[in-house]
Amino acid sequence: MFFLTEKEISGKLGISFFINITSLQKNTYLCSLTFKITIMENYKASDNRYDTMTYRRCGKSGLLLPAISLGLWHNFGSVDVFNNFVQIAYTAFDNGITHFDLANNYGPTYGSAEENFGQILKKGLGLYRDELIISSKAGYDMWPGPYGNWGSRKYLMASLDQSLKRMGIDYVDIFYSHRPDPETPIEETMCALADMVHQGKALYVGISNYNAEQTRTAISVLKEMKVPCLIHQARYSMFDRWVEPELLQLLDENGVGMIAFSPLAQGLLTNKYLHGIPENSRAAKSTGHLRSDQVTEDKIAKIKLLNDLAEQRGQTLAEMALAWLLKDNRVTSVIIGASSVTQLKDNLKALDNAEFTPDELCEIENILK
Repeated sequence: MFFLTEKEISGKLGISFFINITSLQKNTYLCSLTFKITIMENYKASDNRYDTMTYRRCGKSGLLLPAISLGLWHNFGSVDVFNNFVQIAYTAFDNGITHFDLANNYGPTYGSAEENFGQILKKGLGLYRDELIISSKAGYDMWPGPYGNWGSRKYLMASLDQSLKRMGIDYVDIFYSHRPDPETPIEETMCALADMVHQGKALYVGISNYNAEQTRTAISVLKEMKVPCLIHQARYSMFDRWVEPELLQLLDENGVGMIAFSPLAQGLLTNKYLHGIPENSRAAKSTGHLRSDQVTEDKIAKIKLLNDLAEQRGQTLAEMALAWLLKDNRVTSVIIGASSVTQLKDNLKALDNAEFTPDELCEIENILK
């Protein structure tokens, strides 16, 4: 037996009950009452959480996003340490990061990042649900068979329902089509997104990894359905600038926000690869998105020059790389990953010096040629 004061119960104690009525014989019944009690961890967000973060308007919408968002692609899966990523999530929110970016298959294993984030919400972060932007996506492989991949209405609608169950929430703030489907009409994919909004399961919708032509069509279709495309999530860094020739301008003209993922080029734009490929790095592993053949001598030479410039600016290379993306007002936010609280806090320092002189920008362009 235990006792809680009224103050402790408020906001910390969730009670649900179930009534089971069993018929024993005529006019005789056995009634049992089962209570399920969940006590939230005593997490209290910092009172100063909004003091230092910069917030940017997402396109022409009413939504503001933090300049830096936290991605749960890595470090929040079933293979990771629970207490570690709980503290990362708490620290992120305590420093004004309100946007947590997920997808159905983030882990590993598939779905485990959403399950773990659901546990983080239950442990206390969920008390601040109205201050959070939670996003998820579907488009890559998730379950076996013909309905667990790509962009069909069947897959997207089922995936969102599963994501909501895993996280224990009623709606996501943003739901994305994670990639274009070459076989499914874009109208079907966009109609599914629009219906998510109409059903109240998503407040906003967006697209990810769509090229300029596909993006133009998606924006047009969603506009016809009276559900604007809020945001486009694209890979963007100093070493990967495919969005610059056309996509950024297209998004700006149509009032669509842009959020960048892989801003540090899978770790290349850090001090990790200054002297080659470390043993435990992503490039040294046989699996992963960064291959050893991508870490060329030419690339390492550029990393060293960029690092020298960052030091002149009083920054680490990672801080400068993040700041370089945020110099463009068309970029609403950049998504970072973090394996520790220390790494998260270090990346947040990018906001301390996000301005570049013309000479610095010119030097960066010369290095990247």
